[in-house]
Amino acid sequence: MNPAQLPFDVDTMLQGLRPWVECESPTWDAAAVNRMIGLAARDLAVAGAEIEHIAGRNGFGGCVRARFPHPRRDVPGILIAGHLDTVHPVGTLAKLPWRREGSRCYGPGIFDMKGGNYLSLEAIRQLQRAAIATPLPVTVLLTPDEEVGTPSTRDLIEAEAARHKYVLVPEPGRGSSGVVSGRYAIARFNLEAKGRPSHAGATLAAGRSAIREMARKVIEIDGMTAEDCTFSVGLVHGGQWVNCVPSLCTGEALSMAKRQEDLDRGVARMLALSGTANDVTFTVTRGVTRPVWEPNDKTIALFETARGIARTLGIDLIHGSVGGGSDGNFTGAMGIATLDGLGVCGDGAHTLEEHIEVDSLVTRGRLMAGLLATLD
Repeated sequence: MNPAQLPFDVDTMLQGLRPWVECESPTWDAAAVNRMIGLAARDLAVAGAEIEHIAGRNGFGGCVRARFPHPRRDVPGILIAGHLDTVHPVGTLAKLPWRREGSRCYGPGIFDMKGGNYLSLEAIRQLQRAAIATPLPVTVLLTPDEEVGTPSTRDLIEAEAARHKYVLVPEPGRGSSGVVSGRYAIARFNLEAKGRPSHAGATLAAGRSAIREMARKVIEIDGMTAEDCTFSVGLVHGGQWVNCVPSLCTGEALSMAKRQEDLDRGVARMLALSGTANDVTFTVTRGVTRPVWEPNDKTIALFETARGIARTLGIDLIHGSVGGGSDGNFTGAMGIATLDGLGVCGDGAHTLEEHIEVDSLVTRGRLMAGLLATLD
């Protein structure tokens, strides 16, 4: 099968993708994510999949698991793993509306990672229309909480991946011809400073500002960044009234390392920041963690298959380990053959300039179709 001959059409794909992008689905809005899950589930069902809805937990939206008919459905097959949550709050469409400008198309979540999820569905449909059977059964699992570290669905992803031979992750592509064969380890932390309140006008000196202590710690944490491990504070909340010395300030921090042992040392450094100074208590607690994923022989063999398919499409495919976590961290760390970064090409993830290169819908769709039709 030559995937270059499959009649993917950019305009048709954009027409189908647009409702997904315009269905805003920020992680923390479970109802919005569930609307997106329902939209994707319907399109998967129309494509012939057996749909299973899995209820959410811990305040997050649910998941959809779609299994496509196959004569060998009980053998370990191919899992396409993606997330439908985004970082963009409801209302972002007013600032980042769906629009096509030349070779680019813009919209919240179009790059990370609704475009990749949608081209995976289109790849399955193209194979069906061409009457090309996949050697292995195909399952699609779409989840609601990847953007916050996958706290509610990691066990589900790992359990589903364990039943499969391959995991394909259509997260954004790396540049114009790159895929991901490994990812760095990531840890999240919750920060809390507790001070002493007072009237900021009448008795300022009696108070102990939690915001001031948090500011000191933010500078200290950022200053811990080195080549082996990075640290950053991305979220801070504090205070209720400007005329009150704030007694509580909270934050969230992120640490990333190429090697697990480096991250472990970074975690220890972060936890050691807990203590009391200036009559303010500062506490660091560990949040969700993504393990380091280092490519094994099975992942490299999977990449070589993808590279051979890409050559038929005129693409010189490259691979590598990168920062920025995904659910591929989990499946790759399990030792399952995993290839990530199979989604659309573009830029501006998590910003108001998020966009895709529209032609990559076709090229990456054909690559996905080629993998589904080839892996055995």
